[in-house]
Amino acid sequence: MQNHGFIKLGLVALLSVTMVACKSKDDGAAAAAATTAAPTSSGAGNAGGLSAAEIAKRDAALAKTKFYFEFDKSDLSQEDRDALVYHAQQLKDNPNSRIRLEGHADERGTREYNLALGERRAQAVERYLQVQGVAAGQMETISYGEERPADSGTTEAAYSLNRRVEMIK
Repeated sequence: MQNHGFIKLGLVALLSVTMVACKSKDDGAAAAAATTAAPTSSGAGNAGGLSAAEIAKRDAALAKTKFYFEFDKSDLSQEDRDALVYHAQQLKDNPNSRIRLEGHADERGTREYNLALGERRAQAVERYLQVQGVAAGQMETISYGEERPADSGTTEAAYSLNRRVEMIK
């Protein structure tokens, strides 16, 4: 009879250890399943059956709303183009949504030149989104040139923060 009690106790202990081990594996699977099944803060959800890594990449891209440029340039970087693909998909999936693309420049150059440069930058983003299939009516561009700096400093680091396009939803 006492042996029977030890066997029960041993089985309970074994079962407890097994449940704890399985629970930590299940928590990871449950978290991954919740990530892939639950809609994200971007509202895009998981319509395409994306993996957790793909969802994280998409959400990071959608969180990016500032696109930076080299001095005196309006060319998009590969990283920016990659992020804009996700923005384009979101805009195509939500045809009633609209965005404003605000172009900016650093303070070097004349006011007129910087307004034109900010406009070229905003239009570069707009053209890329249009190539991805976004309707022109969903987008508006405006240039602020040097008038709304992100950083009022006069260092290269400050200037680099001012050479941007901001996507406003």
